Amino acid sequence: MSFQIKPYKKETENKTIRFPITLIARIEKAIKNKDITFSRFVIQACEYALDNMETDKKDKSH
Repeated sequence: MSFQIKPYKKETENKTIRFPITLIARIEKAIKNKDITFSRFVIQACEYALDNMETDKKDKSH
């Protein structure tokens, strides 16, 4: 499954995190001329990562 940009979701909370400058540049390049904010892209990327993480067998048994 490939990463796809989705519409904005409501219900948020502010968190302050630090990004490497090179990662910021890569994200800004990826979202340039797209109808998406930096924050929304990061949220979607995190959701995608969590949904597609491999879990060990112990985690699957619960």
